[in-house]
Formats: sequence, C-alpha cells, structure tokens
Amino acid sequence: MMIMPVILSGGSGTRLWPLSRAMYPKQLLPLFGEKTMLQDTVLRVGSIEGVGPVICVCNDEHRFLVAEQLRQIGVAEQAIILEPFGRNTAPAAAIAALVIAATHPGALMLLLPADHVILDRQGFVASIESARSAAESGSLVTFGIVPSTPETRYGYIRAVAGSTGVTRPVAEFVEKPSLERAEGYVVSGDYFWNSGMFLFRPEIYLAELEASSPEILDACRKSLENARRDLDFLRLDPEAFAACPANSIDYAVMEKTSNAVVVPMQAGWRDVGAWSALWEAQERDAEGNIKRGDVLTHGVRNSYIHATSRLVAAVGLEEHVIVETADAVLVASKERVQEVKAIVEQLKLQKREEPLIHRRVYRPWGSYETVDEGERFKVKRITVKPGAALSLQMHSRRAEHWIVVTGRALVTVGKKQVPLEANQSIYIPVEELHRLENPGDEPLELIEVQSGGYLGEDDIVRFEDHYGRL
Repeated sequence: MMIMPVILSGGSGTRLWPLSRAMYPKQLLPLFGEKTMLQDTVLRVGSIEGVGPVICVCNDEHRFLVAEQLRQIGVAEQAIILEPFGRNTAPAAAIAALVIAATHPGALMLLLPADHVILDRQGFVASIESARSAAESGSLVTFGIVPSTPETRYGYIRAVAGSTGVTRPVAEFVEKPSLERAEGYVVSGDYFWNSGMFLFRPEIYLAELEASSPEILDACRKSLENARRDLDFLRLDPEAFAACPANSIDYAVMEKTSNAVVVPMQAGWRDVGAWSALWEAQERDAEGNIKRGDVLTHGVRNSYIHATSRLVAAVGLEEHVIVETADAVLVASKERVQEVKAIVEQLKLQKREEPLIHRRVYRPWGSYETVDEGERFKVKRITVKPGAALSLQMHSRRAEHWIVVTGRALVTVGKKQVPLEANQSIYIPVEELHRLENPGDEPLELIEVQSGGYLGEDDIVRFEDHYGRL
C-alpha cells in the first residue's frame, strides 16, 4: 500500500519564546541546522518506500510560510489544508483521513507532528517499514520511543506485559509520571515514550472515531463538504469546524479502541517542547554549552545561548538559557524553562505584540521589519521578492513615503504607474490607491516611512491581491 504522509503543523510553541511566536512558530524555524523543523519532517518521509504526496494541515495564518518552505525544498506535489482555528489532533487527523480516503483509496496514512527532532533517519524509516503490515491488516499503529532515561516530561504508552515482537498490543496510555514512577517504567521494559506518531488505514481510523467521538467526525465531514479552494490551499468551513470538539487522538480514539498496537522506535527522537530539550539534543562544547550566533562567554557551563541580532556576552553562569531577538531577551534557569509560558501569558494580558510577531514579519510577497517608531511615525525596511507584488490597497489614516535602496520598483499611485530605481522615492497620500511591485530578477529593498494618527496594520483595504487576501 502507498503511504500518505500527513504533517501536522499547528501550534505556537510558546515555551520556545522569544524565538517561537504565534505568527512564526517553532516548526517553521531552523532550530537544528539550516532546514526548518517542518522541512526536516517532509524530507525525512521522502526516504520511505512507496510514499505518496505530502498533506500538510496548518493554521490559516501560517499558510504562505508553509507553502514557501515546501517550495524551497522542491516539494511541488502536496496539499495544504487550512484550519480556521486549532481543535487538537483528532479533528486534524479526521480531515486528512477523509481527504485520503476520497483521493487515494487503499493508501495508508502516516501522521507526524512537524516539530519533532529525529537524528537517525534510517532508524525512523525502519520503524515505519516494520509497522506497515500491521497497519495494512487494520491495526492502529502508534510509535513508542524506547526510553533512554526516566523522563517526566513525556506521556508513556504501556504495552501488554510479556508481549514481544515488532508490534505489541497497547495496554494503556499513561500521563506524565513522577520521577519515581518513570524510573520503574524504564526498568520494566513495557513502557515507551508517547511520540504522537501514527500509521493506519484512514477508513479504520474514521470508523473508530465514529464509534467513540461521532460529534468530531460529523463536524469534520461538514467542514470538508463546505470547504473551498483558495489558490493552492483547501480552506475548511469555519462555521462547521467551530462546532467540532477539541480533542487529541489519544483521548478520542487510541485510549478507547481495542485495536491499538505500539511499534518500538529507536531513532534519536526528541520532542522539542522547551529550551532545555534543545540543549539536550545537540552537540555541546567542552564546557557543556551550546552557542548560536554572535556569543562570547567566560566561566559559563552547561548553558544554551542563542543570539540573533547582536553580540551576547555571558560571564559566570551555569545551567542557564539566554535567547536574544531583535525585540526581546529571555534569561532563565535551565531547570525552569517550562515556565516561559507564564511570561507569554503576561505579555498577552498586556496586549503586547511580542508573543505574536517578530520585528521582522513575513508575507507571501517578502517581508518587512520595523526599525523605528514613535507617536505619529513608523519606519520599516521592506523586502519584495523578484516578480512579487503587494496588494492594490488604500489606507484611511496614514500616508507613506517609499525610498528605494536596492533593486527596481514599479509603483501604482492612483491611475499612474511610476518606475523607481535605487535612491529614488515617492509619496503616497492618505486614501490614495497604491501598489508596490518588483519587476526585476533581484530582491527589491526599500525604506517606508509612515506618518499619521493611526499606524496599525489593520488600516488597510485591499482591492486586488495575487494571494487571495481580499
């Protein structure tokens, strides 16, 4: 049977703030090497024999980032399903299963989170291959990571005692244990870390879901029936999906079925849920440190230090995490990095932008970065990709002044089109129809100076847009 990979790319990864943010979450970041975690996941499944085109389920707000990252690694044959809001893994899996059952009948469905680290690709592929026959026979296969330590951060899967072989019947799913219990789990040999990866026939999963959580399946069917195509994306119907209960596959199906089996996996797996996990999963220097970016240390041991926009210097620290971005710096004890989420909650209560976006914001046409702002002005650095164009738009409360730094621009102002070269500029009055395009084959960079009584990003009316954002 063909294996159809389904990549779940939802979530915001708040415990990896300030690098991971709601509009640019951890799975879209290059935390291990040059490729992002999403890209690594997609490339990993390409090694599986008989693998079909990738299906990616993601948040609507991440759609262009996901599409661009897939394009960068040469993945042209794929489907991107947009959830209007998160409803956990059971509904996301149901939507993908319904799509695969309709478009690729007879295929298996491999469900993978986009934010896992797997250091041993061969071990990963071998586990998938060993699970294939059980899935083809109708079992719901989950992959249990053979525990190397008594870990308290993960849930566990308990296999039936005394069972052996490639696949073992599941006895129960266990919540995150105390250290004492985790030590007993490791000694017993019957417990595995719950990886959140699954392999099954779509129709088997849908039948189990209908038996245990019919309200989820009903809402998913309706949201798919009323879905609409938008460029390369499939948009689920928001009203129908809003009625869908939020639940995980474990709670909705796996804990209730008698048809679950676990395949032990040894593949250098890590669930990167906090900065300490990044420290554990990567090679460290002689002092036990991981240093990324422009970092200098003296007398620092067993720490993770990540600089993105400036020099970071640390002296006399042990067991710490320091993460610097253009607009925020995190300093935390490595033992308490799970509590970063509390800082994010404080920022949300203060209605600040730092939990949502970076200073550099990515758009389908390129990106912009705010470099300065005051009460009645804002200065941005804008980069437009070759051949790309912003929407034809208007602002009701601000004027804009564009100065080209490098590249060529074609600017629509009212009914005129004005070509601009480096060191040339143009003024866009309030309520004037305008558009910025890059007609060249090199990136266009310019400085935008906004002025007015209100400079929020929601002061925009789009009349035409190549990316369907009207």
